[in-house]
Amino acid sequence: MEMPIEEQTTSADGRVELAGDVVLDDARLYNEDLAPTRVAGRTWGTYAFAALWISMAHCIPTYILASGLIKAGMSWGQALLTILLGNSIVLVPILLNSHPGTKYGIPFPVFARAAYGVFGANVPAVMRAVVACGWFGIQCWIGGHALQRFAGSLWPGWPAALGEGTLGGYPPTQWLAYAVFWGINILIVYRGMDLLRRVESWAAPYVLVMTLALLLWIVRRAGAAGHGVGEIVSQPSKFPDFASFLPVFVPSVTAMVGFWATLSLNMPDFTRFGRSQREQAVGQIVALPTTMTVFAAMGVFITSASAQVFGEAIWDPIDLGARLESRGLVALAELTAVVATLAMNIAANVVSPANDFSNLAPRRISFRTGGLLTGLLATAMMPWKLLENSDRYINGWLLGYSGGLGSIAGVLVCDYWLIRRTRLRLPDLYRRDGAYAYGSPLGTNWAAVTATAAGCLVAWIGLLVPALHWLYDAAWFSGTLTSGAVYGAWMWRRREPA
Repeated sequence: MEMPIEEQTTSADGRVELAGDVVLDDARLYNEDLAPTRVAGRTWGTYAFAALWISMAHCIPTYILASGLIKAGMSWGQALLTILLGNSIVLVPILLNSHPGTKYGIPFPVFARAAYGVFGANVPAVMRAVVACGWFGIQCWIGGHALQRFAGSLWPGWPAALGEGTLGGYPPTQWLAYAVFWGINILIVYRGMDLLRRVESWAAPYVLVMTLALLLWIVRRAGAAGHGVGEIVSQPSKFPDFASFLPVFVPSVTAMVGFWATLSLNMPDFTRFGRSQREQAVGQIVALPTTMTVFAAMGVFITSASAQVFGEAIWDPIDLGARLESRGLVALAELTAVVATLAMNIAANVVSPANDFSNLAPRRISFRTGGLLTGLLATAMMPWKLLENSDRYINGWLLGYSGGLGSIAGVLVCDYWLIRRTRLRLPDLYRRDGAYAYGSPLGTNWAAVTATAAGCLVAWIGLLVPALHWLYDAAWFSGTLTSGAVYGAWMWRRREPA
């Protein structure tokens, strides 16, 4: 199934691009944002991918990630081990799905066309986009909260500037801060991927340095007061043996995988700009598991020391920043939270759904319009409700959607690596009468859709059948394995020759 030489060419390092004379103009499948990135335009190196992950991991949800696990009874060591293991596991599908982006220069929704069909790919694209909208809203609410505190540090009268009353339980200025932060995200998307890369490159070291400075300051303050680091790092686990630990450990690992389950699908949206497979892989391997674990550990130690300095454990760094000694320090701390949240949000939660929505109607929905739709749907999902308690956040939000996204990952990995053996017909990904129409007027591969539905059923059935709740506790794993097995069995006879 190799493409004719006149339609696609392969560079010496294995990157594939369309031949110069290929014309793609199907309004239902093509626009400039979805077009393959030319080899000359694939300029992201190792540092760009490392900085991408560092800036995405240096965010408020990562900082407080261990808090929910510790509140569930884990010791801080068990919590960090769970975070490290979950992120090491999710790194595998991330790398597997990154490969086609660098090889062919295609974004996630176009890559999904190979398995799901040129129009059937809208099924995984929309599923993934809806989850990203939820995440976008969560991050905008967090970033708006930090912006609210930042404005309050510069002008003490800011919280009551629009009146003393509340709207939905929050002061009007909180909603204004949310709207401003929301608008900054959309503005960066409108400026394009090159600005995003520059923001990620400087935000990554800035947030790390500032968080490290906060850690050193608060540990020193705790020591000067005659205290140790605090009770959080000395309290034992509530689970004396492995048998009692396992029922909490399994859903917690699944939730950690779910944290980046969205990126495990759509990394082609970024690796399409990669200079080589080695550089994109090394950048991600070095940055993701280590950064997540180290940043979560910094959150644990800062919070533990905060209990000694302020008399209570303050898990939210935005609230902690408001307790610092001067208005200047408060402003600096809150600005850091704003930068951290902005860098994470635009990379993880805007770029990909913008492409996904564009894939629905390429000529009507551009990348920029898709970004705007993401922001509007994010607000409609009321993210402030998702953040009301850690149980809803971890066992509801993270765990629940991981099953659906895992069911997509199983199909994509099986199709690209086992069925197609990494060989795609690049022009046919943009043709309604090509190989990926699967002979269907709907342009859909029903094997992929059925396998995804089967994976979702197995992952979520535990919500209805108590005896099978263990499948929900391991939703990402059960969904991935089921969909991959069903798809592989269905498509095995159509696999590429070795």
